[in-house]
Amino acid sequence: MKRISIDPITRLEGHGKIDIFLNDEGDVANAYLQIPELRGFERFCVGRPAEDMPNLTSRICGVCPEAHHIAGTKALDDLFHVDPPPTAKKLREMFYSIFFATDHTTHFYALGGPDFVVGPTAPAAERNILGVVKKVGMDIAGAVLKMRRDGHNLIEMIGGRKVHPNWGLPGGVSRGINEEQRKEIERLGRDAVEFGKFSLKLFEDVVLKNSDYLKIVTGDVYVHRTYNMGTVDEDNRVNFYDGLIRVTGPDGKEHAKYPARDYREYIVERVEPWSYLKFPYLKKVGWKGFVDGPESGVYKATPLSRLNAADGMATPLAQAEYKKFYEILGGKPAHHTLATHWARLVELLYAAERWVELATDPEITGKEYRVLPKKTPTEGIASVEAPRGTLTHHYTTDARGILTKVNLIVGTTNNNAPISMSVKKAAQGLIHKGKVSEGLLNMVEMAFRAYDPCFGCATHSLPGQMPLKVVIRDPQGCTVQEFSQYL
Repeated sequence: MKRISIDPITRLEGHGKIDIFLNDEGDVANAYLQIPELRGFERFCVGRPAEDMPNLTSRICGVCPEAHHIAGTKALDDLFHVDPPPTAKKLREMFYSIFFATDHTTHFYALGGPDFVVGPTAPAAERNILGVVKKVGMDIAGAVLKMRRDGHNLIEMIGGRKVHPNWGLPGGVSRGINEEQRKEIERLGRDAVEFGKFSLKLFEDVVLKNSDYLKIVTGDVYVHRTYNMGTVDEDNRVNFYDGLIRVTGPDGKEHAKYPARDYREYIVERVEPWSYLKFPYLKKVGWKGFVDGPESGVYKATPLSRLNAADGMATPLAQAEYKKFYEILGGKPAHHTLATHWARLVELLYAAERWVELATDPEITGKEYRVLPKKTPTEGIASVEAPRGTLTHHYTTDARGILTKVNLIVGTTNNNAPISMSVKKAAQGLIHKGKVSEGLLNMVEMAFRAYDPCFGCATHSLPGQMPLKVVIRDPQGCTVQEFSQYL
């Protein structure tokens, strides 16, 4: 059996490799996405004061620290039994919308976009942000850089730092904004709305109007019919900051809808010996292995999943794009993994619109932006929608507020099983008779890239210690003895 390794895999957050095994006929027998790094945040948070968590967990990742910061802050609200005032909630959501639009810009233009703007089989040296700039021109590159600069400047203005904000507190936030700042936030938000509209038009021109690209997006190689997860508001519309977690089946029908506090009634976590990532699945469906369909508890939590799990978007321009999205893809739900890039741009537009809505809310400059906790801490659970999927923080403390247990289910952890399935299916659909090219291997990588995975965030083992298997073989390759722990 021949092995082909893609090591390292590229244009993602974190580290990983793909091993593809060919049978004697040169077809793909199996493929594995392997994540060799272990971060272990859940373990070394234990013993620390709970109020450190919004700042500590934001260090998990420099790409989306704001997601962990806000999830951690909301978990402290629950832990200390305190409800933030309206101004604090709106400030948090506005801050989070700014971050969301900025982060989605990064992925589309720097990580996922080169596969379409430059081409999936273009030379590797050209499939990067510089290749995108060369293809689309300096004016568009300038617009992308402005969008990211504006976003990070506002994150610093509101959250204290461009990266790793230090702003959220149990019961609210550490500071509000004044009218001058509000006007600046609104002005840049309106620019962001135009940028979102422009990005969707660019996707239409580059991808939707290119029959070859459209065949790739809608082809069976990148299709998986799984359950979908996303947070929705009271009208079942997409919301990133707050709401209920909704899960819909491969047929689009609602499977579950629950508050983050009840996640253990719906989600079970498991480990495999070849990865440091956990593999969550739907408890009431069960684990059937790495297969899709209604009998398998595998689910996705991606921008596409959020659109599938919702009944629409809460802002007018994004809602129009949502309807167009499903009209072109032939109905709802959509199971085309590569359409996640398109869904991400619909979300970018929604985030920008929501940013402006909140910047023009009369309460956003209110002076009451924190309520002091007065109750003994116990257990706190909260979630947000990170750009890469539903993010859950779960803390347990003693009476002094010292952490005794921490569990994190991050966006990429939710998607670990479907990412593995997508990589295998893409490899099997693209590689035949031993014919392999660099371009084909990049198209295998496109299967995971659509998820915008952050493996640095996701590397935690279920028991908090490394799952390990040791196999001792004699010179003939026969197994003599096996040792394992936590498997």
